[in-house]
Amino acid sequence: MNGRVVGLAIGEPAEMELGNGKKMMTGIVKQQVEKAMLTQYGFVNDGPHNLRHHGGPDRTVCIYPAEHYERWNEQFGISLPNAAFGENLTVTGMLEKDICIGDVFRIGQSIIQVTEARNPCNTIGKRNELSELFKEVRNTGFTGYLCRTIEVGEISVGDKVECIERPDDLITVAFCHDKILHGHGDQEDLIRILEVEALAERYRFDVETRLINMVTY
Repeated sequence: MNGRVVGLAIGEPAEMELGNGKKMMTGIVKQQVEKAMLTQYGFVNDGPHNLRHHGGPDRTVCIYPAEHYERWNEQFGISLPNAAFGENLTVTGMLEKDICIGDVFRIGQSIIQVTEARNPCNTIGKRNELSELFKEVRNTGFTGYLCRTIEVGEISVGDKVECIERPDDLITVAFCHDKILHGHGDQEDLIRILEVEALAERYRFDVETRLINMVTY
């Protein structure tokens, strides 16, 4: 499973206009760059505002498949801006149905590992002034995914994304969305997800909580 970086974006938290004179602080609006340095804590000059729900060592890189842009632009009759979903890397050839939790990728000088099926928030709709977009992103599971840094290094637009390691149990991002985000998972499904060693800590906690509630009730 290989891809290519077609967009690279970073940005510090800043105020975003919401209309009607309202504003909110967010890290979703990012600027395109040709190259950026990835550290153990994320890209230099990039970061989230809400640290409770975003960021951390398990979530240093956000990836979004470039192929989805064509769908959204056609469906809503719009032209979405670059990094419209707050992603750091826009990539080709790496859809949610094909990417597994635990996959390890070499990109430029860095190495990253997929840790989590991204749970979208309604800031996506606010950022693009289209609430229906957030709903469709959630319904389709076309959310992108999150990764941790394994090896720091520089990443550039045009870099190849090479899969160098894949776990034995192929738990895809799409599988996680079906079982967790859309609530179709049974106890066996949730246990399979929890058995993935690379799973992000906060995502693991959410799955464990669901499993406990399922067993209790």
